[in-house]
Amino acid sequence: MTTARLQIAPTVEEVAVFNPYDGSLVGRVEASGPGDVEALLVRARHGALLSRALPRHRRAAILERAARLVGEGCEDFARTIVREAGKTIVQARKETLRCVNTLKLAAEEAKRNAGEIVPFDAYAGSESRQGWFTREPLGIVAAITPYNDPLNLVAHKLGPAIAGGNAVLLKPSELTPLSALKLVETLIEAGLPEAIVTVAIGGADLGRAIVSAREIRMVSFTGGFATGEAITRAAGLKKLAMDLGGNAPVIVMADCDLGKAVESCISGAYWAAGQNCIGTQRILVQAACYHSFREAFVAGTLRLQSGDPGREETDVGPMISEAAAERAQAAVEQAIAAGARLLCGHRREGALYYPTVIEAVPRDNRLWREEIFAPVVMLERFETLGDAIRMANEPDCSLHAGIFTNNLADALEAAAGIEAGGVMINDSSDYRFDAMPFGGFKHGSMGREGVRFAYEEMTQPKVVCINRV
Repeated sequence: MTTARLQIAPTVEEVAVFNPYDGSLVGRVEASGPGDVEALLVRARHGALLSRALPRHRRAAILERAARLVGEGCEDFARTIVREAGKTIVQARKETLRCVNTLKLAAEEAKRNAGEIVPFDAYAGSESRQGWFTREPLGIVAAITPYNDPLNLVAHKLGPAIAGGNAVLLKPSELTPLSALKLVETLIEAGLPEAIVTVAIGGADLGRAIVSAREIRMVSFTGGFATGEAITRAAGLKKLAMDLGGNAPVIVMADCDLGKAVESCISGAYWAAGQNCIGTQRILVQAACYHSFREAFVAGTLRLQSGDPGREETDVGPMISEAAAERAQAAVEQAIAAGARLLCGHRREGALYYPTVIEAVPRDNRLWREEIFAPVVMLERFETLGDAIRMANEPDCSLHAGIFTNNLADALEAAAGIEAGGVMINDSSDYRFDAMPFGGFKHGSMGREGVRFAYEEMTQPKVVCINRV
């Protein structure tokens, strides 16, 4: 069991962290409340001064060393993720290696994205002027992170913020704070001045107090749509960057490599027990290959091993809590009552909800239109690609989509027509490379993550112009 002491503000209580699989106590961390925000800001103000003063080579060196330390401690980080988040050990190791890459990308950004020359003489009358713009820190960035990727999504906020010379007030999920704390400790071990990252753990009241504080210049949030809306109402005049989830469609054309499509969609649907904002939720299959795909997909789903996430053989671990599994079960029950057909799964043991496949979900059902965030997949047939694109675009939130086809014209038509932040061709919707821009269309997002793009969100241009006359 781990006990973490933040020593940054008076505490209102302790938060207990439990293993989602067996309910055992993993650790306790000190919590903060709304009344502690001023003390948190005092430390963050000091951190902002320190971070701004760090030369770029020092920021880069710290991030590079932290990446190396995370890599060296990969197994320990992975076991922490397994214990507090329930992610399988194989998936947790991959998340840890992604964190290493995220920190390395941030180190590179610190050294190269400093601004550029402005061609003043491109405008008549400005021939005597020359200058440039620099990228300057915002000051204090509030980072609010979820439980499903408790290490790498923290790195996606801390890395670019540090590279840009900011301080961070970090509020990780109170369900999975240990990975975040471990990463912050590693950054400090790598040479980061302690005040640059201030960690605050607590509930919604704490979050509202943080985001509404005038000194917070940006809120970077990953989580649900309702919470994102609440943040926008509370934040006031400051920058906002949000990833608010999606309901990812994948289109399967009859001309594709069906075996590859099945394999990729199974991985995309059930990674992290379906608690994945770009996880494959709706699979739209062309009628000519629908029965073949359905048979292979259901058979592959039934072969998955569900259970103890600490075992190497486990494919699907528990959801974050029994309550989350109960909500998923109830949503599927409601869809079945509305006319959907169950193909496999729909069985729960505590927080473990077995991979579930259903078809013929009514298009007005919330399972079709909203993010389920669970190991639940819907299959639906279509005739033409135009029909599939229209179905893909029906939900209000959209992060990623995918299409499997061997026809380049169809691939490009889907890429142009699907309203999503990313369209993966011959990949499931859940592919993500940490350097690419990441975010959604419509109501699914505001701003972009991906290290370079988050760095630019977390900095501001300053123009210097010299008149030689």
